[in-house]
Order: sequence, then structure tokens, then C-alpha cells
Amino acid sequence: VMVSSGSTGKHYAQIRNGAAFDVFLAADSARPERLEAEGIGIANSRFTYAVGRLVLWVPGQHELGPPDQYLQNADFRRLAIANPRLAPYGLAAEQALRAWQLWQHLQPKLVRGENIAQAFQFVATGNAPAGLVALSSLLAGVRPVEGSYRMIPSELHQPIDQQALLLRRGEAAEAFLRYLRGGDAAALIRSAGYEVPAA
Repeated sequence: VMVSSGSTGKHYAQIRNGAAFDVFLAADSARPERLEAEGIGIANSRFTYAVGRLVLWVPGQHELGPPDQYLQNADFRRLAIANPRLAPYGLAAEQALRAWQLWQHLQPKLVRGENIAQAFQFVATGNAPAGLVALSSLLAGVRPVEGSYRMIPSELHQPIDQQALLLRRGEAAEAFLRYLRGGDAAALIRSAGYEVPAA
């Protein structure tokens, strides 16, 4: 499998402009749905392969209380999030902050990454002392991340349903998507910090 990583929004635009991908693994459901509706990709091949989880990560903190209290106190210079217009995790971060009535309050402190990986890097490199990042980013490293993190309640934002879409028929691509629906893949997906849909 040859992987091309990037923001869901950018890959969506590339696919619409003819990029030669066989499978689209998006970090949302809206863009695969749009591609399918536009006749780009194979009809009825779209499915949710993972559900993302958003966390507040603060590397310097050993004890971290409720995330809304930490964010409300705003005793930090910058808060990294993914760009809500490009990245589903960024949209989830905005929705959670709005639910806590902190979106306007935190505007001067927000640093927006192009995607969730860049938001994570802002925190990992110390350019932002805190961030709303993907749980999967925290679990992806060889060694444990420093500091503390707290899960953002999933009821505060739309589900981060991550969908797959077959873009062109082919034995290898179809076999890969069959594998992605199976139990072995589900165990790997869970261990990587995602939830797996029940059906």
C-alpha cells in the first residue's frame, strides 16, 4: 500500500481534479459522500471505518482537570487546533469550544494547523503549550507522550466518522477495503485510538 497523507479537504480537491488514487480514506464522512454523489468513485462502496476521538493535550501538565476548566482559565499563550474549514478534527474542536462558550474568548490564542497532524506538531515541538488533537496522534509514537491529556466528551461535537470510498475498481484496492471491514483491522484501529462502528 502506497500512502499519501494530508488533509481531507486537500485530498478531496485533488481527487476531484483527477488525482490517481484507488482508495480515499477520509477523516470525515462529508467528502466521501460528496464524491460518491458526484459520480467520482464507485457507488455504494462508501463505509465508516473508524470514529475519531478528540483530546486536550498539555505536555507540561502532570495533573489535568476537566478540559473545559483548563481552557476557561486560559493560562497559556497558544492553543493548537486543526483548521475547522479543512479538517474534521478542527471542526470538532470548534464545536466543542462553542458548546463550552469559549470559541470567541480563545480566538486570540488559537493556532490553526492545516490538518490534525500539523496541530499535533505545534504542541509536540513546543510552539503551542496545549492543543485539541486526535487521540490517535498521541498513541502513534514509539514512546509515550509527555504530560497529560483528557478526552473531549463526544456529545459536544458531531461524530468524527471517518469514511472510506473506493475510487476505482481493482483487485488489490477491493481486497484492502474488505480487510479494513474485518476483525483484524478493527483491533488495529481500536489500538490506534479510534472507535469502530458497531455494524
